[in-house]
Amino acid sequence: MEAVAVIVALMFAVFVALGVIAVVRSVRAVKRGVDRTVTQARRTVEDTRLKAKQYVQPGAPGEVAELRLSLRTSMRATQEALRAAAPDDPSLSEALALFKRLSTHGQEIDADLKRLEAEPDKARVAGSLPELRERVERVTHSADSLRWAAQDRARQFADDDLAMLSEQIRMEAGALRHWTTEEEPQAAPTGAGAGAPTPGAGVGAEGVAAPEAEPERPAITARDAWRQPGYSWQKTRRPESTT
Repeated sequence: MEAVAVIVALMFAVFVALGVIAVVRSVRAVKRGVDRTVTQARRTVEDTRLKAKQYVQPGAPGEVAELRLSLRTSMRATQEALRAAAPDDPSLSEALALFKRLSTHGQEIDADLKRLEAEPDKARVAGSLPELRERVERVTHSADSLRWAAQDRARQFADDDLAMLSEQIRMEAGALRHWTTEEEPQAAPTGAGAGAPTPGAGVGAEGVAAPEAEPERPAITARDAWRQPGYSWQKTRRPESTT
């Protein structure tokens, strides 16, 4: 009885531990989802505010908003492109490391622009804009170069795979039409020797050479329609008993 009680206690402890682990994982997943949603909402609100300020406030304040929006858009697009392509292409690990270093500079420039956005001295804002504009252009150009290179690489891989697949399909189609590669029987010669029987040919009752029997061609085995793989664009075959 004591052994049974110990086993039951151990099983209960294991079940409780598994339940606690499942609850903790669920809470963490929910927290990550909430954090991600909040981050996206804040990002959308900030981008909307910058777009409105870009058109509403002319001059230096509007240009500061335009620079921030351009920087944020370029960096976000490059980050999403690299993260989406990295699982399928391990060669992009170096590009991700370089983009991480570039993101540090981008965050510093965005912080400088944000402080300049709240600067009440318009003369100071106008004097700081040329240097910040140059830094933004350098960062966005580097980010765009990484994104375009990753996109071109993925497109080239897709083109190469499609070309290889097309060649394999062409070879398979030729193999399926194997009967078209067989040599056709040669026609009987015409002219003076047309009536002469060929060696090995049979002779009829009136002395006329009988035509040589045509070699039997291999039969084409019909495919079992019920065992063919189904595709989304095919209609479901109805049984013969269905009216």
